Amino acid sequence: MTTDATNRKTASPMLGVFAAWRRICQHCEPALYALLRTAFGIVLFTHGLPKVLGASHGSMADPMAGSINLIQNVMGLPFAPQLAFLVMLLETVGAIMLTLGLFTRAVALLFVLEMVGISYALGPTWPWIDRGIEYPVLMALLAFYIVARGGGAYSLDRRFFQR
Repeated sequence: MTTDATNRKTASPMLGVFAAWRRICQHCEPALYALLRTAFGIVLFTHGLPKVLGASHGSMADPMAGSINLIQNVMGLPFAPQLAFLVMLLETVGAIMLTLGLFTRAVALLFVLEMVGISYALGPTWPWIDRGIEYPVLMALLAFYIVARGGGAYSLDRRFFQR
């Protein structure tokens, strides 16, 4: 028969490992959040840069024309070339701002809106492999988390706008 004292002695090394792991995670969290925000911005930038350069991107020979087509013919919105230009600006300049943590919440909110729009245009198909909304939904949720969290410890927002 085991006693409570025996259980505490056998459990204590494991609890010590978990406590140490928790301290490590808490210590690394600000840097890991900055890495997450930076990776998110870089991924988005890789979608905007081909539009700026007029270069092909994956299976799209002309990403800007693809954006215009999606906005005009799939979503049915007016001013498709102008909106596609704004998307291109968001995916380049906005992605750089997000990577640096500058006006993080506002830029991330714009990315939420973009990803919701893309999800609407591509839905209701779910699997990404079938040009579905799996990837944009994940990106929208990540952007929404960034809206809630802000720039974090390693951001220009923190440097310039800290109260």
